[in-house]
Amino acid sequence: MIELEGVPELIDPVMVAAFEGWNDAGDAASTAVAHLDREWKGEVFAALDAEDYYDFQVNRPTVFLDNGVRKITWPTTRLSVVRVGGEKPRDLVLVRGIEPSMRWRSFCNELLGFAHELGVEMVVILGALLGDTPHTRPVPVSGVTSDPDLARTMDLEETRYEGPTGIVGILQEACTHAGVPAVSLWAAVPHYVSQPPNPKATLALLNRLEDLIGLRIPLGELPEDARAWQLGVDQLAAEDSEVAEYVQTLEEARDTAELPEASGEAIAREFERYLRRREPGTGPGVATEGGEFLRDPGSGRTRPPKPEQPGPESVPGADAGTDAGTDAGTDAGTDAGTDADEGPSEESGEGPDGETGE
Repeated sequence: MIELEGVPELIDPVMVAAFEGWNDAGDAASTAVAHLDREWKGEVFAALDAEDYYDFQVNRPTVFLDNGVRKITWPTTRLSVVRVGGEKPRDLVLVRGIEPSMRWRSFCNELLGFAHELGVEMVVILGALLGDTPHTRPVPVSGVTSDPDLARTMDLEETRYEGPTGIVGILQEACTHAGVPAVSLWAAVPHYVSQPPNPKATLALLNRLEDLIGLRIPLGELPEDARAWQLGVDQLAAEDSEVAEYVQTLEEARDTAELPEASGEAIAREFERYLRRREPGTGPGVATEGGEFLRDPGSGRTRPPKPEQPGPESVPGADAGTDAGTDAGTDAGTDAGTDADEGPSEESGEGPDGETGE
């Protein structure tokens, strides 16, 4: 039985979820949800029982000292609420955790139980994949859904992927069967620089999420971090002629593929984002002080060893692109969408649902 007595009534809530592991190249997706939680001062109200879903030999608990007292943080998935103010307030339910080791159907059903009790109107799941994309260009972000009507009304791709999937794909399908509108947003991370963090990919996901749910998201220092990340990779690539030549090949392929996508639609989307950021009274809201959220005592985040990253994968479609403003001195990029049907290479074993939404 799910009890949410400490959570206030929410306004048009959207659930935003991300999971560390197979679906989270460069930690881009989980870092995006962590950013939302930090900027909007999220309040944890629930945590799933770690015993039910995690293999502790795979995702080990961590020990830490708190005023000289040893404590343990267990790997789990936590839910928090953020209250977003402004002229058009809309609350978010943030789900952040680690891909579960077992009982995925029960895991999804438990999350959907919370979504039902909170009146969630839509679920947005963030993910990141390794792709053949150059770090010097806008980060491709694809939005996919299993709902044909949602795909048509929100300018998304309808997924037709077949193959191995992760918890992102399972949760999206669980939402579809439960009648809850669900969307997956996937950022393509350059496979030759896959180690976390990747603030450029995180920024691209947040900009695409902003377009999707119509909220102005405070970006904080992310744009600066993204520019610094790209400059650092530029320097490393310049030191190796083979890498520099390979990046140039990817740039040429990307530029050729995207030439038709310099469209009025992409320009209009970027202009709308610019206007949102100028609107008065649309800054971040804060959690209500008298809300009495149910806090989980072990709310510290566990960072287990990352699983082995898959090998090079193909970019999910040629018509992709959001950089969110981090491409060599640009503060905002263009997301022209991505083709969700084209998946990664067979070498990696990951498919676009696990990266582009199944």
